[in-house]
Amino acid sequence: MRYFEDEISGIDGSTATFVGYCLDNSSEIDPNRKRPSVLVIPGGGYEMTSDREAEPIAMQFLAAGFNAFVLRYSVKPSIFPVALLEAAEAMRRIRTHADEWHCDADAIAVIGFSAGGHLAANLATSASDDVLAAHGYDADAVRPNGLMLAYPVVTSGPLAHRGSFDALLGDRKADPEALDAVSIEKHIDAKTPPVFVWHTVPDDCVPYENTLMLVDACKKAGVSVEAHLFPSGGHGLSLGTAETAWQGVNGIEPCVQVWPKLAIAWMRRTFAATAATAAMTGSAATVAIAE
Repeated sequence: MRYFEDEISGIDGSTATFVGYCLDNSSEIDPNRKRPSVLVIPGGGYEMTSDREAEPIAMQFLAAGFNAFVLRYSVKPSIFPVALLEAAEAMRRIRTHADEWHCDADAIAVIGFSAGGHLAANLATSASDDVLAAHGYDADAVRPNGLMLAYPVVTSGPLAHRGSFDALLGDRKADPEALDAVSIEKHIDAKTPPVFVWHTVPDDCVPYENTLMLVDACKKAGVSVEAHLFPSGGHGLSLGTAETAWQGVNGIEPCVQVWPKLAIAWMRRTFAATAATAAMTGSAATVAIAE
């Protein structure tokens, strides 16, 4: 396996960390395999990036046969669009090095947790296409092929996780125009890739209505969405196991522990469907589905 850790320079002088876990090809199996990949974006209210939602998540997808990457993006005092541009750069690097890293450039999903979910959705939707273009990125070229979200921060409205938007926008935290620009449910359109999302109904930090708004927006825009609501558990559960529990104790929630299997199955179906559509339309793109 190839492991690397690189830096991405923020436009404000900050530095993000970009980590890669890329499985080797083997002449005994398939020396030319191109694997689907996932970019993991941890949460932390735009004030930190959680260890619990970084490498442990990457390992789940790596074990399933996907390449995995983790972005530890710039947080407070960095403000919008610093983290967004770092996420765009991470996607650009994955696609640029797709052959070297054995990645299928047409089968890259991003998974974000809490505020990291907001960042992932900001990249995947058209919310910030103009911002990306202004900084030299082709939004379509860095848009992921799939969007996975765990207890995501979505709306900047009355049900917002206000702390995330305060940290993200800084002095513009009360600016209606700035808030509207980063309220994800208002920017779901035909460009948004297929979505997988899960949340717990009792979440007392980021209300589960954030996910309901996202699902409703996807339905109205004709975007494929798979959503799972779990009846127990609070916020920030990660895997819901002892592996990712706070201090190894808090956050063990059996009912949510199934979500990685659901997400992996969703990725396989989604990218298989994408490959089939590409084949029917004459595209040369293919997707290697991990078994």
